[in-house]
Amino acid sequence: MSFLFNASDYPQSPGCYLMKDSHGTILYVGKSKNLRSRLRSYFHKNHTVRKTVQLVEEISSIEVVLVNNEAESLLLENNLIKIHKPPYNRALKKDNSGYAYLQLTAEPLPRLDVYYRDRKRNLRGAASSDAHRLGPFKSARFRDALLEFVTEHYGLRTCKKMPKQVCLLYHIGKCSGVCEGKIAEGDYLEHTRQASELLANRGQGLIETLYGKMEAYAAKMEFEKAQQMLQSIRNLEQAADKQIVDREAVIDQDVLFFGETHVLVAKVQEGMLRDFQLVKLDHSDRESACDQFLITRYAESSPDELIVNTIDDRKRVRAAIRASGKKLPAITQPKRGLKFDLLQLCKYNYDYRIERLHCNQEQLIP
Repeated sequence: MSFLFNASDYPQSPGCYLMKDSHGTILYVGKSKNLRSRLRSYFHKNHTVRKTVQLVEEISSIEVVLVNNEAESLLLENNLIKIHKPPYNRALKKDNSGYAYLQLTAEPLPRLDVYYRDRKRNLRGAASSDAHRLGPFKSARFRDALLEFVTEHYGLRTCKKMPKQVCLLYHIGKCSGVCEGKIAEGDYLEHTRQASELLANRGQGLIETLYGKMEAYAAKMEFEKAQQMLQSIRNLEQAADKQIVDREAVIDQDVLFFGETHVLVAKVQEGMLRDFQLVKLDHSDRESACDQFLITRYAESSPDELIVNTIDDRKRVRAAIRASGKKLPAITQPKRGLKFDLLQLCKYNYDYRIERLHCNQEQLIP
């Protein structure tokens, strides 16, 4: 084993870890609520599973990405596995696995269906970039139950190919029967519009609806159904936990946190955090190292937006990038909101990586 594991190198906080071989190839991506404890288990246990033993023998380095909570670690792990497809990750490699969304289809008479993020481009099968979606959901069982509830609540069709006559679902009150004209198409589209607003509102209207049904069950002394509805409400509220690593967006962003000696660059593609890169700044130029880095890095190609914690001469940077003939990105220096939260996550990872860098340098000093 070429890798010497030191538990103190890793924090006792949530995040993802990328195990790499001597060539820098990612072998395995994992996640944990406590990175130090999880990584220690690889090296301080006598493993009996051959795959794990082989993995540990091939590890040459471990990169960690720190996040704010368990929900973010789950979603980030799912994204990273699909992007990098590590050989030791058997699960979650397929695009139609992991955490999915609910979204209305682009058909003339839409239905609610499950969609998976395509980690290379936008949502698979998405009707448009601004489509209303709900998710991602950590529980497939709850997601499917929610799909069934919303579909039934608004009388939406479930058939992939519309029949000419109504089926059993109409007769038991779970479909409005638009296929046979039991409901006017205009009224059906109004129902889908209401469902779309529900998705756009991230499910808040749904929570209110569920509370109403729970109270109705309780009033009729159907306490078992009321308890099941309460559990659905709690699951939905948990599914809406704040997270910033997998969002709805149609643009690509680079989030840059500048420190005294380095800059940490986080690449965010259509709302999905992909990776962090720590780069040493060049202080040899008289000009600002921050501005010079932006000009040099983005004169050839750039994302749609740069989110930065500092910039000295915005006009100069914009003029230099524009002069290169490349796309001019928006440059944002947020003080609050989601973009500010992304910067704070960058700072969190920057501080950790700089601390590790300094520790490694001190160890090299005789």
